[in-house]
Amino acid sequence: MERVKVGEVFHYFSKLGVAAIRLTDGGLKVGDTIQVQGPTSNVTQTVDSMQIEQDAVKAATKGQSVGLKMKDKVREKDLVYVVTK
Repeated sequence: MERVKVGEVFHYFSKLGVAAIRLTDGGLKVGDTIQVQGPTSNVTQTVDSMQIEQDAVKAATKGQSVGLKMKDKVREKDLVYVVTK
């Protein structure tokens, strides 16, 4: 399993289960498998949908910020990686 860093979590909305992710190193698209990792977090999941400013998008590029529904809690400053085969 290889992975490429694409960004980091800058906020987590616990009531919604949504992570706000700043894409600092690469892009992200629906269908990608991501891993969110930090000192106490390790979540791997597929990107089912994502939003930019409450609008659903299929892809986002480096420099944008997106909201992703997470299956488990993540924390601010956790790193986000795209997992490649």
